[in-house]
Amino acid sequence: MTNPSRRQFLTALAAVPLAAQVNQCLGQAAPEMSRSADMITPEARTAINAGLTYLADRQIKDGRGRGAYGFDGYRANTAVVALSGMAFMAHGSSPGRGPYGQNIDYCIEYILANSQEGGFIAIPGAATHGPMYGHGFATLFLAEVYGMSGDSSVREKLAEAVKLIVDTQNIEGGWRYEPVRQDADISVTVCQMMALRAARNAGIYVPNETVDRCVDYVKRSQNPDGGFMYMLQSRGPSAFPRSAAGVVAMNSAGIYSGEEVDRGMQYLVENLQNPREIRSNSHFFYGQYYASQAFWHAGDALWRQYYPVVREYLLSRQTAGGYWPDFICPEYGTAMACIVLQMPNNYLPIFQR
Repeated sequence: MTNPSRRQFLTALAAVPLAAQVNQCLGQAAPEMSRSADMITPEARTAINAGLTYLADRQIKDGRGRGAYGFDGYRANTAVVALSGMAFMAHGSSPGRGPYGQNIDYCIEYILANSQEGGFIAIPGAATHGPMYGHGFATLFLAEVYGMSGDSSVREKLAEAVKLIVDTQNIEGGWRYEPVRQDADISVTVCQMMALRAARNAGIYVPNETVDRCVDYVKRSQNPDGGFMYMLQSRGPSAFPRSAAGVVAMNSAGIYSGEEVDRGMQYLVENLQNPREIRSNSHFFYGQYYASQAFWHAGDALWRQYYPVVREYLLSRQTAGGYWPDFICPEYGTAMACIVLQMPNNYLPIFQR
């Protein structure tokens, strides 16, 4: 995000009285949701369609790597493919059905083709950063697919992927970059927690002990300011992207209220308007992917304050080619933007309350 872009985003957020409503909203059960797809304006729908068309056009459709976006770096990453598949499903398509049904099938084919023996979903020999990110997003995607299709071949790979997550949880209750029981961080941990929640929703067995240990890890990662540190060993400061992830981790465990969630949401509200916080990190799409889920579950008042600002900011950042640029790759930025913009559709089970 450029400095002018940051200023535009912060100026818009400063005009939104989120903090004025947070105290009355937090600590209460979420009201009946009055939000609906009408929050997606005609301009937003045009932007979404352009983004999804970009993703569909960029996808490899024949030969080696079908379903991915290239053979270099993150374009071949299972996380980017999985997020693209979820962006298509968030539009209302499902495996083999709808305008993007075939594209979803390509994503499924790619993920299954890279499901290794033992359940690990990763590109063999790839040098990308943090392969457990890819595994977590790919497992989440397969869980959503299985919930829609009931495909037995998907179930088999999904169950193996879930078992790998369960078996590699470390002693603290979290996960990190590699599928080994060593250290852990909040970012990779929430990715695995969402995958486990989606798998459990789809009927795959997930031990209660695994979830309980993860919740304990996330709660211990919360700082006094309500945000979340990166790793327990470092006891580092809070940051917006991982704090949004921390709140979503608790939501994924079925925890939507209580002291930890309330303090986490308070931190998110306050730091949406903190220029230093926005300037200090480059993970804008990652942060908004989780923030949109956190505000979605927090209740209608906060959601209706948050979403229009992010919606208009994303519309202002889309390129003429229909994509959203990001330092990871434009397919990643585009998939994330489309997921956030389509949240009011309420199509993906993992995002539903």
